[in-house]
Amino acid sequence: MSNAVTTRRDPTHRNVFLLAACQGLAMSGSSMLAAVAALAGYMIADDKSLATLPVACQFLATMLSTIPASLIMRRIGRRAGFTIGQMFGMTGAAIAGYAIYDINFPLFIAGSFCIGVHNAFWQYYRFAAADTASEAFRARSISYVLAGGIVAAIVGPEVAKLTVDLFEPVKFAGSYAAFVIIVLIAISVLQFIEIPTATASERRDSGRPLGEIARQPKFAVAVLSSMLGYAVMAMVMTATPLAMAVCGHAFNDTAFVIEWHMLGMFAPSFFMGHLISRFGALNIIMIGVGLMIASLLTGLSGISVVQFWGALVLLGLGWNCMFVGGTSLLTETYRPAERAKAQALNDFLVFTAVAIGSFSSGAIQHQLGWDWINLAMVPPMLVVFLAVIWLRYMRRQSAAA
Repeated sequence: MSNAVTTRRDPTHRNVFLLAACQGLAMSGSSMLAAVAALAGYMIADDKSLATLPVACQFLATMLSTIPASLIMRRIGRRAGFTIGQMFGMTGAAIAGYAIYDINFPLFIAGSFCIGVHNAFWQYYRFAAADTASEAFRARSISYVLAGGIVAAIVGPEVAKLTVDLFEPVKFAGSYAAFVIIVLIAISVLQFIEIPTATASERRDSGRPLGEIARQPKFAVAVLSSMLGYAVMAMVMTATPLAMAVCGHAFNDTAFVIEWHMLGMFAPSFFMGHLISRFGALNIIMIGVGLMIASLLTGLSGISVVQFWGALVLLGLGWNCMFVGGTSLLTETYRPAERAKAQALNDFLVFTAVAIGSFSSGAIQHQLGWDWINLAMVPPMLVVFLAVIWLRYMRRQSAAA
């Protein structure tokens, strides 16, 4: 009887469901902006090589906000912290929408920056799901929350198509208005999550020094997998709408490709946790590297819609393996008292790399073209491949000692 009561009161599964819903909403907004932001920037920027600068500033803001977001949530709790993050998103979308109307590129960058701050907060949904999960359920809880993004794969690009001309002749502003509505829905859902706020004694206990945590080989490989997998994905995804426009493809074709890319990113999450539990995070990360290489080869094979589609689907699948695998591996490297700073360092490094990838994306596409966007994937994937080999070697050496 006692066990039954405890099971009913365990908030983990309820939290996972609600956080998956919020992940779906967040990624719906993100995928919608992925389809329109670079094109909106291209439309209002005087220097067309800066078209992806607002997207890059969005990722820069995410990078700069990851550590403050984690520390804020450690102090005031996940629910309050996530709500603050959503408020940044609503403000940023309103500013960006007005900037498009006013043809004000610097203001558009400012709005994108606020949206990036908002993104830093909701990136912790996956970690929030693991906060109350048992060790056996942790990988699956992370995977299930990310599976909420499958809603975004369909909803985001479709909303982009419906709203792109909503305020005609002010193209793209309607998508940012839709983003505000998505944020308001997410704020409502967030009020039902139940994750205990850290007690005063828990906040005082900071665990091991961050340097000691970061020096673990497992931590390094976990971060590299998430960091470089995400950076490569962001670089290619950001450049895709511009590349397709240069190749003469219609906006609906671009939205179609982004939609399938998002499906590739999140559909595997329904079973990725089970695969990690069965085969191990390192094997899943290596599969992700292989899928990324397949993506770049497909991207180099031609510029038809089908080839863009194939490259972006494989890119999404590779990202899922590397990001979920890396996140799962990371949760094995810290104790509960250390989670805020370990997660913060991880996401800071991840979005530093993502910002660099996004900053370079527009310039590479504008000056060198789509082939070089794909070729730029090779060095980071080689780094992750060698890092996994190194960790396996370290484990064998440790076992033999």
